[in-house]
Amino acid sequence: MMPSARSLRGPLAIAAVVVAVDQLTKFWALNALDGGRTIDLIGSLRLNLAFNRGMAFSQGAGLGPVIGMVALLVMVALLVSVGRSTSGIYPLAVGLILGGAAGNLADRLFRDPGWLRGAVVDFIDLQWWPVFNVADIGITVGGVLLLLSSLRRPDDRPGPRMAKDSATDSVDAPDR
Repeated sequence: MMPSARSLRGPLAIAAVVVAVDQLTKFWALNALDGGRTIDLIGSLRLNLAFNRGMAFSQGAGLGPVIGMVALLVMVALLVSVGRSTSGIYPLAVGLILGGAAGNLADRLFRDPGWLRGAVVDFIDLQWWPVFNVADIGITVGGVLLLLSSLRRPDDRPGPRMAKDSATDSVDAPDR
């Protein structure tokens, strides 16, 4: 069953915002951090331009086309699943993951040498963790929210609850 257009609006809007912020920050990083320039911000946080031809933690370099196809399949599966979820967190999680995956996929598609062989632009450097970007933040936060939404039972949602059995849900009242 395909989700309705209405159920896709939220996740797609969130994804569009993530892609826009990701691509704008990557454009900035390519211009401001070119030539090995780094910008130290606070503590170990530094902006430092790096290119990732692999997947998470630069593993799988050279597998760009495979990574890109897996990303597309995951994106389609998430979009199809949106209408089935009862969690209010789920659409937000899907939007963040979709936006992050689309942002990194755009790098793979359009950066040299192109057609899923391009490198992902990374620039947020904690110096004790692999360098990452806004798309990676969207994927990570979305993944955590997706996990949290799967742990919640439908009864855990806020709001009024319907009594399943009035005999077991009622408080013992004194006999009159």
